[in-house]
Amino acid sequence: MHPNAATIQRFYRAFERLDPDTMAACYAENVAFDDPVFSLQGKRDTMGMWRMLCESVTRAGREAWSLQASDIAADATAGRAHWQARYRFGATGRLVHNRIDALFVFDAQGQIERHHDRFDFGAWAAQALGLPGRLLGWTPWLRRRVQAQAETGLRRFLAVRA
Repeated sequence: MHPNAATIQRFYRAFERLDPDTMAACYAENVAFDDPVFSLQGKRDTMGMWRMLCESVTRAGREAWSLQASDIAADATAGRAHWQARYRFGATGRLVHNRIDALFVFDAQGQIERHHDRFDFGAWAAQALGLPGRLLGWTPWLRRRVQAQAETGLRRFLAVRA
């Protein structure tokens, strides 16, 4: 296994344990992260998001939490993985099963400097938000609203920890 594939594996094993400190060790200081909800620059914001999510899972019900990573591959510069998370969405208490494809770019020291997650936002919204998500999950309006709420939540979370 290439060392960068081992880094991806270490990241997801830590996430499975809800261990953000180990996850943070996998990221470069200048990491950029994006997915359908977040677009973040730097380790502080990116790890703030992961810490916030780990705490939310713990509060909402760790018994509903599971994560499985598969198809992990990497070379000297890039990597990929598929992962699935099952959890209780804290804002609504609804159960979610999200399927995500991740792409990674590594720096010369083997740390992740770009992390891009792709998932079906409409499918996620239907599960996490219920009827409003089923009806409006395909709309840019709902996506922007979820993004704005997530950004506000992250800023509040980081303000408390600063």
